Amino acid sequence: MLEILYQDAWLVAVNKPAGWLVHRSWLDRNEKVVVMQTVRDQIGQHVFTVHRLDRPTSGVLLMALSSEVAHLLAQQFEQHQMQKTYHAVLRGWLEGGATLDYPLVEELDKIADKFATQEPVAQPAVTDYQALAHVEMPVAISRYNTARYTLVEMAPHTGRKHQLRRHMVHLRHPIIGDSAHGDLRQNRGAAAHFGLNRLMLHASALSFTHPVTGEAIVIRAGLDRVWQQMLEQFGWQDQIPDVPRVEFANDAVQDKPTE
Repeated sequence: MLEILYQDAWLVAVNKPAGWLVHRSWLDRNEKVVVMQTVRDQIGQHVFTVHRLDRPTSGVLLMALSSEVAHLLAQQFEQHQMQKTYHAVLRGWLEGGATLDYPLVEELDKIADKFATQEPVAQPAVTDYQALAHVEMPVAISRYNTARYTLVEMAPHTGRKHQLRRHMVHLRHPIIGDSAHGDLRQNRGAAAHFGLNRLMLHASALSFTHPVTGEAIVIRAGLDRVWQQMLEQFGWQDQIPDVPRVEFANDAVQDKPTE
């Protein structure tokens, strides 16, 4: 069962585990376990997506219980009226914080977009980021004698494909576990020495106005076992106090293998 973070007559939000698809796709025909079907079976109601999280990303996933409410929520996303907060572990030491305004060329899927006739164009992409903590571990990875990591909080203002991952790569501090844009040797080293065997990107919180009641809603998603063990190893237990911890009894859900 998935952890339900919020539910009322119009909305439901869950803590999406890393490695789970949001919905079935012809690109992954063999995948039998997806979030939408699991939630539908769990609450006994049809659900409608209003946004998505990449397969390897964990955290808050909001869904509507009717197409009308889904449309209202989708409008909030399109108009950038929802505030999303993410946490990530980066390679190296990223100092301070800033607003990164760096356009990203649209990423086309090799299969789904293979018949696209237009060249991809650069799209506006803006991300706020703030370094929260740093650590240097006495482990040699790649050409470095030690392993340095940064815990960062990010808030995207736009929703480009892989925006947070690509923006961190632009800063030369890729997210650990990013197989598409990151450093393969660093990913392998982090997995082997510290158990970071997933993309270390978590959608921690989602803030928005309820589309029916007008109430201000803040939904937070707890951290799974990989995140919790990492925080303990690196001495970062108190760095993100507003984000709850997932009880280990739910690990059967949280530990589904990632891609």
